[in-house]
Amino acid sequence: MSGVRVLSFGCRLNTYESETMRNAAESAGLNNAILVNTCAVTADAVRQARQSIRRARRDNPHARIVVSGCAAQTEPETFAAMEEVDLVIGNGDKARAASYRSLPDFGVSESEKIHVNDIMSVRETAPQMIESIAGQARAFVQVQNGCDHRCTFCVIPYGRGNSRSVPMGAVVTQIEKLVDNGYQEVVITGVDATSYGADLPGSPRLGTLAATILKQVPELKRLRLSSIDSIEVDATLMDLIAGEPRFMPHLHLSLQHGDDLILKRMKRRHSRADAINFCRQVRDLRPGFAFGADLIAGFPTETEEMFARSLEMIDECGISFLHVFPYSPRQGTPAARMPQLERGLIKNRAARLRARGDQAHDAHLDAMVASAATHSALVEYSGVARTENFTPVVAQNAPRGQMALIKVTGRDKDHLIGDLIDAAAEDTGSAVVATG
Repeated sequence: MSGVRVLSFGCRLNTYESETMRNAAESAGLNNAILVNTCAVTADAVRQARQSIRRARRDNPHARIVVSGCAAQTEPETFAAMEEVDLVIGNGDKARAASYRSLPDFGVSESEKIHVNDIMSVRETAPQMIESIAGQARAFVQVQNGCDHRCTFCVIPYGRGNSRSVPMGAVVTQIEKLVDNGYQEVVITGVDATSYGADLPGSPRLGTLAATILKQVPELKRLRLSSIDSIEVDATLMDLIAGEPRFMPHLHLSLQHGDDLILKRMKRRHSRADAINFCRQVRDLRPGFAFGADLIAGFPTETEEMFARSLEMIDECGISFLHVFPYSPRQGTPAARMPQLERGLIKNRAARLRARGDQAHDAHLDAMVASAATHSALVEYSGVARTENFTPVVAQNAPRGQMALIKVTGRDKDHLIGDLIDAAAEDTGSAVVATG
């Protein structure tokens, strides 16, 4: 191979940061290299990264392999011990060109491979200007990094550091650049996006940032948020949810569980009632709003009755897009020291959550078919688009990277089917790329 290839795991923030890594490595003159941007949210995520590294070495025996991301930050020795890996870079340095100029010679010791600093010493998140995101019809923009909260199951603060925000002016400049290059939809991302601004002068909130983006970049057609903590949503953001058509009617919620005692043991800041009331309030303000959510199955001490409350939450919150995590203990977290459930039971409960989530998704698709509505959709790749509320819809001849009007006519197993009514005529430049 030639050039720089990136393997990205985990969250949408990693998708954005993978482009900054690629740009940094290329500016450093790196060639014939594979960058691996890892995730540490579960033990399975780390395992998948290790498998991909081994596969990448088999397929590219002469390439240099550089590993970074959250798992590389929290357990660098794990990756340095792999003979396939040439360098391990911490999260704080992976966007710096200088990091890729320090590749050691082949055959160095494990300790010489590790270039990982104390992430808790990082005090700011510098804006990283990118012009496009390879393979994506929508653009992801980092506005915040790190987390000041310490949920008992979560290792991510130790991989990302404390919360820090990108100044609003830099965010707007980045989005202007992406829109100029043809992107019509932008997704705001962060580790704890709803904590945005607490470290900036005047402490602007996430709602203020979103409102500023929409005002300052009138050419931007659609703005989305990635995962949020509903308990931190501010009044300005609620106003956008209620009345701004360019703010897309879809949110992914960090719920994690449906039982109040488990939520306390997780050290979450919301209650079951908080989550249900938030979803009801949003739908009252904007009917047709869709929710995704994260739920953890098999958290330590979870009884069958407690688990049943998570099942019930799917319906009570109206979750249409469910992401289930079978609990796995992460070394150094308080939950890892709590009484653990048997792995088979955890897998069984995760499967039951997914099954209920599939039922909810089916109901969501059926309701959209019944409405027979016409939707403005962003075509991610040829023929496959996302409606305003993030529902996938297939329409023949829909041109990738463009906005299209699609009338819903039916559904398949996991997506809608529609007829193309109209497609935007403007050139989308670098945004016209395949996502497959």
